[in-house]
Order: sequence, then C-alpha cells, then structure tokens
Amino acid sequence: MSSTAPSQDAAQTPVAIIGGTGHLGAAIARRLARAGVPVIIGSRDAAKAAAAANALHADVGRSIGSAVNADAAQAAGIIILTVPFASQEETLRDIAPGVAGKIVVDTTVPLMPPKVMRVQLPPEGSAAVRAQRILEEAMHAGGTGSEGVRMTSAFHNVAAHRLATDDPVDCDVLVFGDERAAREAVLRLVGLCGLRGVHGGALANSAAAEALTSVLIFVNKTYAADGAGLRITGDLTPPADG
Repeated sequence: MSSTAPSQDAAQTPVAIIGGTGHLGAAIARRLARAGVPVIIGSRDAAKAAAAANALHADVGRSIGSAVNADAAQAAGIIILTVPFASQEETLRDIAPGVAGKIVVDTTVPLMPPKVMRVQLPPEGSAAVRAQRILEEAMHAGGTGSEGVRMTSAFHNVAAHRLATDDPVDCDVLVFGDERAAREAVLRLVGLCGLRGVHGGALANSAAAEALTSVLIFVNKTYAADGAGLRITGDLTPPADG
C-alpha cells in the first residue's frame, strides 16, 4: 500500500499521458499537474494535444508540455496509456521506440461495445499482459528492446468524471506489475493524484481489476450510482520495505 505523501522524486519525473485529451487521461493529467508533476499531454493530433495543454495550463497555472504520442513517450520518464481498448495496439506500436527501460502504466479496460457490462478479456488474459506483448514485439522489431519495458497497470476502477473534480474520490487504485520497484513508483503517482494505491501483485492479476470495470458499469446502471468504485477494507499495514 502507498501513503498519500509520495517521494519528491515521483513529483519530479516527467509523465507522458498518452491519449491525454480523453476523459481519463485529462483527469489524471490535471491531478498530477496540480501536484507539481511535469506533465506532457500526448495525442495522435499535435494540435489537440497543444489545445489540451494550454487549457490545463490556464487551469493549474503550470507549464504543460504537449506532443504527438510517440514524441511525448520519448520525452517522459513514466508513460501512462489512457486510450480505449480499440486503440491500444496501434498506440502501443506508435510509442514503442520511446519506452525502453521506462515504466509504462496501462489503464486499458477491454470493453467491447455494445456489451460493456459483460466481462470480455482478451486471449492473453488481460489488456495489460496484451500491452506488454505488443510493446515487446514492437521494440524487438525496431531494435529498441534490449532494455525491455517496466510494464504496470492501474486506474481501472476509478470514474474519470470523479477524478476530474477537486473532490476526494472514494476509490482505491490497485496497481499491478511484475517488478516491485515499478509498482512502488506508480503507487506514488496514485498518491499524488489524491488516491490510495494498493499493491495488486503480478501483472497477470490485472485481469481482476479489468473485469471488475464491467461489473461496476452494471452496478452503476442497476443502482443509479454515479461512479461506483472499489475500496479495500481492513487495516492495511504498509510493507516493511515499501
């Protein structure tokens, strides 16, 4: 588990929000920028990225970078992917040259309209494991795979419209990844967003949070809820080495 008092290093690492003009990407970018994190808005369209960066600058009073997705990933130390499942593969292959040795946070949920209230995981078992495979293939094909990628996943179960406000969000964020240090770095970013991050274990475990998103959509519709989320109960003692 992470506290909400992250280290200074986390606040100084440039973070690229790939798909940062979308609802979730924009909400995460705003929370991080308000916490003083150097943010780069990425988009397929440079003009849209610049417009979003200018709007965020006007809102938070901080300089915000912008670029097409590939350049944003190249310029950042941590990359957060916030695109729909249908755009996941194309976007990952686009940014692959700039992610070697870096932490990539995949927020993708494999929603397949029109049946978004039904769990539909990809053949790899989860969108995050799929993302790792796609990146590794693209990096090796492009000759940039020697350092690998530090793949993680997070932010699956938090409502974007809730995150876009200044209000507290009654939701925990499960963070998955095979490398403990990479998960810790993402937990610190989650804390900077004002949320509690919780270690979720191996990257393959991301399937649980990805699947739960469809369940939460069903709960929201059935009970007329406005952004139901996930909260881990019980007394969580932070790991001794965390």
